[in-house]
Amino acid sequence: MAEFQVVVADPEDGATYQFDIEGQDANRFIGRDLGDEVDGTAVGLDGYTIELTGGSDNAGRPMRADVAGQNLKALLLTGGVGYKPTVEGERKRVTVRGREIGEETRQINAKIVERGSQSIEELLGLGGDDDE
Repeated sequence: MAEFQVVVADPEDGATYQFDIEGQDANRFIGRDLGDEVDGTAVGLDGYTIELTGGSDNAGRPMRADVAGQNLKALLLTGGVGYKPTVEGERKRVTVRGREIGEETRQINAKIVERGSQSIEELLGLGGDDDE
């Protein structure tokens, strides 16, 4: 059974929210590609829409949007996701995972693209109590 940690970023205020999902909610993400939009109900954000922006597998290997499928691939990289060169022109062979979310994916990164009628704090029951 699929089990993910979904990290949702809020571009408006820079906050991030982490959700551990499993079962039916996790199955909504299986087979999706980076860049796809998903209903936020899967992570408890009713009325919101989130866009999948990245992720990593159980071993910490990053997902790359330019690699098809969900399998591992060894790429010769000059920079970008998975490798940051220290010298100009430096290249390195790095193992990365494809853009499709599968059973081996552990973490999914996403950002909010459409907001619902309620605030995130209201939906998640965070703070907001000024009368204490």
